[in-house]
Amino acid sequence: MVSTSIKMTENQLNPDLWVDQYADYLFNFAVSRVSDAEIAKDLVQETFLAGLKSAKNYKGTAAERTWLIAILKRKVIDHYRKINSNKGKAEVRINYGTQSDSSGDWLEEQVADPFSTLENDAIENDELGLAIQECISKLPKKQSEVFVMKTIRGLSTDDICNELGINPSNLWVMVHRARTNLMGCLNENWFKI
Repeated sequence: MVSTSIKMTENQLNPDLWVDQYADYLFNFAVSRVSDAEIAKDLVQETFLAGLKSAKNYKGTAAERTWLIAILKRKVIDHYRKINSNKGKAEVRINYGTQSDSSGDWLEEQVADPFSTLENDAIENDELGLAIQECISKLPKKQSEVFVMKTIRGLSTDDICNELGINPSNLWVMVHRARTNLMGCLNENWFKI
């Protein structure tokens, strides 16, 4: 038997091993963002296909997994763009688990991927942060105030209600309306192709 092993450099693509090495990780990443196993599987497949098609553009400046995650992030964004345009730009919701306070906090999740080392991620995160701040500034004053206190500053529902003299139901209605308005603003100003 003749050995035909090829010496691999540290950041060289090896598509033959993608499914074995990265499929589970990519699937978990995708399903945590779309909350649907079938859609997550499709997104991972699309990621692998896009990776194969754009392999010639891989520069080796990032690890293979990081490069695939960057592709998958764009697939997830494209997925939400598609369903939002099909549903009249409905609010995007992502379920993160059993905590009721975090269900639907798609906007409040950490923008940065801790595993990513791509230079463009920092630029995209900065641009998204500026877009979010711009959209927050366009909210009605009370919505903006409640949204910032709850989601950015992380104050408790009781503290916010006591400080603003509102009840928890009013708080959650304002937070929901703020999220809906922010998604509409981001769809128009940041996600727009």
